[in-house]
Formats: sequence, structure tokens, C-alpha cells
Amino acid sequence: MAMLHRIHEGLSWRWREWRRGNYPKHRVRHRYQSETSKCRARLGAYCVGCGVDLGPGGDPINATAIRVDLPTPYADVGDYQVQLGGSADHLYWFRDETLDYVFSSHLLEDFEDTRSVLMEWLRVLKPGGRLVLFCPDEQVYAEHCRRTGQRHNDCHRHKDFSLARVKRDLESIGQTRILHENALIDVYSWEIVCAKVGQAQ
Repeated sequence: MAMLHRIHEGLSWRWREWRRGNYPKHRVRHRYQSETSKCRARLGAYCVGCGVDLGPGGDPINATAIRVDLPTPYADVGDYQVQLGGSADHLYWFRDETLDYVFSSHLLEDFEDTRSVLMEWLRVLKPGGRLVLFCPDEQVYAEHCRRTGQRHNDCHRHKDFSLARVKRDLESIGQTRILHENALIDVYSWEIVCAKVGQAQ
């Protein structure tokens, strides 16, 4: 019963977000290249073992990743179905320290409180597990959209979203050691891979 209540709460929250206009009202299927496809060759090697892809939109980092997305994802760029439908900021399906990796591509920027979301993602990682993030630099991305006419993703919450901002969040949490980072790659994105160490502050 408690599980059904949590699922209902998650769906109710998503419905409210849709009503507020926080997610596109239509799904676009296979009309553009997924962001994950741009980084798979570089970051896929860090996603080994039992792990999760948060918000894959049908194109996960690998075929074995557990796919967590909205029950009806707003991005639909691949053929893989949602396995766990809900919000990526509350991974209640997983106990503490159970996963080998958490991968997320172009999702963290959609959350208001990125520090709390990162803490939740780190919660489910085993010691030594890898947090693998591929995200847009908002200033570079916005300029790219202005220059090319690409539609800007209105779900982005922070005008200053960048690798530097996320590194400050991670440093304040104090549970990670950086294994790899790239401040600008694939036109407007950045990437970072961290190993989980120690305890949250």
C-alpha cells in the first residue's frame, strides 16, 4: 500500500508539472540525435555493472542500464521503454549504496535544487561507484540556440548552469573524487565522472 501511495504521489507531481507547463505537451520521436549518443563512446566505459540511466528518453547509455524516466518521457529518441516511471530526484526503488553507477544526460539542469538531487544520486551509489554526468553549459547552449534557431529547452532552470556550478555542489557534499572531466565538448555540453568516497557533509 505504501508503495502504491508513493507511485501515486509521483504521478500526481508529474501531472501538476505538466499542467504548469514545465514539460513539453508533445513527444518528438526520433527527429533528433539523442544527447547520450554523443557521449556514449567516451562515457560508456564508466557505466559497468548494475546501474541506472536517469531520463534516457528511449536511448540509454547501454542496454543493461535500469531505465528511470517519466511515465511518458518528454523526449523520445530511441526504442527502449521506461522500466521505472517516476521522478529522478527521488530514487525510492533503490536502497542506500546498491548501484555501481548512476548515469544522467541532460537532466540535472531541469531541477531547481541540484545539490539535493546530486545527494540522492550519490545515496544509491556503492562506495567506489561512479556518478557519470553529461549536461549542457547553459550560456553556451543558449547562444547555440540563438545562433542556429534550435528550439531552447524551457525545462532548464538555471541561467548559470555549468560544470563549475555542479563541481561546487559536489564539493559542498564532499562525497566524490573526480576521475574525468571536460568543461566543453560536443558543441555546448560538459561531462564529469566522479567516484563515490566518504560520507555526505
